Amino acid sequence: MTSRDFHNLMWGEALSLLEQAERLQRQFFRLESARASAPSWEPPIDVIETADALVIEVALPGVAADAVTIGLESGGVTISALRAFPTREGDALIRRVEIPYGRFERRIALPMHALELAGKTLRDGCLTLQFAKRKEAA
Repeated sequence: MTSRDFHNLMWGEALSLLEQAERLQRQFFRLESARASAPSWEPPIDVIETADALVIEVALPGVAADAVTIGLESGGVTISALRAFPTREGDALIRRVEIPYGRFERRIALPMHALELAGKTLRDGCLTLQFAKRKEAA
């Protein structure tokens, strides 16, 4: 491994750690300043584009399909719901909580004038939104 490769590897790891720290800081301050109805976290997403569609996958572990609200606006889509805190049974103790809970809201900027919602599914903790690209009028 050359010193340049090592430098690039270290730089990439440093940027990744900074990104994680910023995300944790945002979550912390959202939780600290959140009111009961204010969103406290944002679920991670994947956006995949094909020639004729745009697919958005949203990680929503433990969120029921009927609890999810999808809002279509001219500037994009908003996904919101509530993920309840894990319940304790009897004398069970929660040892670690890493998956966020509470009210969430995720706004995704999209050119809605060029897209049309073609389908939505929530399966295995993943919400999938499929947007068909509108054909331009000739």
